[in-house]
Amino acid sequence: MNAWRSERGAAAVEFALIVPILIALLLGIIEFGRAYNVQISLTHAARETARTMAVGNVWADAVSRGTTAAPAVDLEATNFAAAPATCAPGQQISVTVSHELETLTGIAGGLTLTGEAAMRCGG
Repeated sequence: MNAWRSERGAAAVEFALIVPILIALLLGIIEFGRAYNVQISLTHAARETARTMAVGNVWADAVSRGTTAAPAVDLEATNFAAAPATCAPGQQISVTVSHELETLTGIAGGLTLTGEAAMRCGG
């Protein structure tokens, strides 16, 4: 009877030691998945903006198309940058979209993610 009594709280102690590790792992997976989703959205927004600039060469229209291409991310015109500013036929335009991602847990602080795309002008 004494052998059973000595191991009575062992399962509770093991559970208390393992649960924080499992919760940290779960939160890490959630944060990584969310950051990966935002990264893909930023790359898609940059690609759509570069394509619109290559075809139409109107920056306001290109930024509008870029923001609608990534509805899950709160983008503004200040998040977009292009080099060169105008698109001449035969040139290549590079678009960069940056966004500061606030993490859910707050451990990593704000992560700045960027999406980049380049296309030849005059499409």
